[in-house]
Amino acid sequence: MKYIIIIVSLFLFQTVQAQKDPQAKALLDQIGVKVKQAKGILASIQLISKNNKGKALGTKSINLKMKGDKYLLKQGAVEIVCDGANIYNFDGANSISKSSVAESDQTLSPQKLLSGNYDKDFNFKLLSQDASKATIELFPIDKRKSFQKVTLILDKVKSALSSASILDKSNNITDVKVVSINYGVSLEDKLFLFNRANPKSTKIIIR
Repeated sequence: MKYIIIIVSLFLFQTVQAQKDPQAKALLDQIGVKVKQAKGILASIQLISKNNKGKALGTKSINLKMKGDKYLLKQGAVEIVCDGANIYNFDGANSISKSSVAESDQTLSPQKLLSGNYDKDFNFKLLSQDASKATIELFPIDKRKSFQKVTLILDKVKSALSSASILDKSNNITDVKVVSINYGVSLEDKLFLFNRANPKSTKIIIR
């Protein structure tokens, strides 16, 4: 599942990209620590796609289970499972695409948004904050990535991502809303292992 974004001004992009706002880093690090300490994470996420004129294109509901660097994502009949090394994407019909985690590094998934692990791949700045929430902009360090800007809304009380806005290269927007999240779920490791027998009658496409 891919979400790509762009910035309006290249000059602004290059200026901000040279910085890591210490206030923003402190807030993002709090999320990262909470995720790392979590026994298992269960999240319900809503994605709203809009074109470059702001017209709504559709809404998707996603269920996400995370444990460390492993995750299982379900959206309708579509399933994506990551065992920490490879990602298997079942299209809901009869085919599964396989790719390495490294190959997917150019995209931004809901799992990456929730992880709180932003310091390695992004520069960032704090736009605003109050007692309950903070707004932070992320800019990827690697310009080859398929996205160029993400705006995060953080819940400071819960140290969690509340929502995000992703702008793509055509100025289309994907709004990501965290409907609910539970950091204390017990998840078995076998949940994140790809099972060739389930779903049945499928073919694997290696990318």
